[in-house]
Amino acid sequence: MSVPDAAQGATARRAELAVALRAQLAAALREHLGPVAIESLARLSGGASRETWAFDAVSADGSRTELILRRDPPGRPSEPGAMSREAVAIAAARAAGLAAPEVLAWTDQPDRWGAAGLVMRRVPGETIARRILRDDAYRRARGVLAGQLGAFAAGLHAIEPPADLPRPDPVADLRATLAGLGEYSPVFELALSALDADPPPARGPVTVHGDLRLGNLIVGHDSLHAVIDWELVHAGNPAEDLGWLCVKAWRFGAAAPVAGVGTREELLAAYRAAGGADLGPAELRWWELFGTLRWGVICMTQAQAHLSGAHRSVELAAIGRRVCEQEWDLLLLLAPDDAAAAAARRPRPDTAPRPAPAPHGRPTSSELLDAVRQFLTDQVMPATAGQLAFHARVAANVLGIVARELELGPLPPEAGLADNVAARLAVANPRYFETTPPAS
Repeated sequence: MSVPDAAQGATARRAELAVALRAQLAAALREHLGPVAIESLARLSGGASRETWAFDAVSADGSRTELILRRDPPGRPSEPGAMSREAVAIAAARAAGLAAPEVLAWTDQPDRWGAAGLVMRRVPGETIARRILRDDAYRRARGVLAGQLGAFAAGLHAIEPPADLPRPDPVADLRATLAGLGEYSPVFELALSALDADPPPARGPVTVHGDLRLGNLIVGHDSLHAVIDWELVHAGNPAEDLGWLCVKAWRFGAAAPVAGVGTREELLAAYRAAGGADLGPAELRWWELFGTLRWGVICMTQAQAHLSGAHRSVELAAIGRRVCEQEWDLLLLLAPDDAAAAAARRPRPDTAPRPAPAPHGRPTSSELLDAVRQFLTDQVMPATAGQLAFHARVAANVLGIVARELELGPLPPEAGLADNVAARLAVANPRYFETTPPAS
């Protein structure tokens, strides 16, 4: 089969799957909305563990209901019962007056819409973190968002956790996950030792969102509209959600320590004012350290899903190279002087195409990588949308990593821990050095 024939075949299969999904959605929503036709079905970008689809349910009179489908990727199911727990938690938060979407239907079975999933009403607003943090349209929202997140967390933590919510042991579970992956990171071991040395007060258990951060918020021009992506909801310590909000990765390059928009003091004060526990700065810092380590372990886990063949994905493959970002953030928290010195002497590879050496002729490997990267950014991305455009951008970034790695070559064996992490970060994401380190 030729390449064009294969591409046409893949397009035809996607079209068939879309037709089937529209029929499944129409059938499932009949009891909630009456007879409807499904229009404008489109998969949205982002989301490494769940698929997100936007669509309209159109009634016979022409009225439209804008909806979202969140489902497991077909063939990669989540834990049994996870979708029901997520739907029940969202519904409970909404019933308590919190900023949460309205869930219309859900299932843990794959026969309803191809995988376990839930359908909820679409909430207007912005989810892309960098727009929320930088666009002038969200200036007023940035001024109130940290306080609103503190109040949201307090309201959520006041909800009695259902008996079927998971109750993980945070540090023990991270250790077990690392052992199962067979991966070793000396920085992660340093962080685990620091967490063990000074455990925080035992609190709760309360209902914990588990992924409360920019990227999982829908923000309007003036305020928070909804908290989404509840797949990690569990029972645990209330400080976990607040520490996760302070993880440097979720500031997306902004300076403010809480989601890039506020201070820790502002967050804690709003949380207490809304009825939350009296958490202190040291306790919050422990959970920030834990959250940074946790995100690093999640990056390893998602990369392993690709490497094992369980779910081949350029996005998951790229996430594996983000592990060094979390190692760097852990060093900034645990050994800031060492990190600063390593940053000053780090290598500075670039992605400029190089005409030599050319042992196999021109274009060189560097020039070929540059040509493919330019094709993705200049032709594929402008001509596509949604998930395909997102993956094209990820693929272009991956080619940049490869080009920098080829230029830098192997890491020197005598490099110290901070220098080793700095060199790997210089390859994976050199712009990460430009982001503001955590405030003390």
